[in-house]
Amino acid sequence: MMKFITTTLAVLLSAFSLFTFAEQTTTISQQALLTLMATPANKTVILDVRTAEEFAEGHIEGAINISHKQINANLNKIITLKDQTVVVHCKSGRRALSAENDLRAAGFSDLRHLDGDMNAWQAADLPLIK
Repeated sequence: MMKFITTTLAVLLSAFSLFTFAEQTTTISQQALLTLMATPANKTVILDVRTAEEFAEGHIEGAINISHKQINANLNKIITLKDQTVVVHCKSGRRALSAENDLRAAGFSDLRHLDGDMNAWQAADLPLIK
């Protein structure tokens, strides 16, 4: 009985840790992103997963806008970017996490999450395109 409990516990912990770490996306600071954007050979993709209305109110220069709800439906538009660094953000982080999970499942290998998302970008008074 004890062996069964130990084995079951080990399996559950393994599954939990796999699930937990699979969800993690490396963050990138605002300053690191600005530095990348200023690099001539920059191939970093900025993916804004807010609504089209939010995007129109102000977005990071060069960002691509695909709502987090539309990622899977629009994979054909961005699948060629799956081997590039893709920086994902929304307003506060929740929608970006959902999009990152979809992108990871589609084979995107180098995802980054913008630290603080758009709320922090705006709070730091960083440049927006309107």
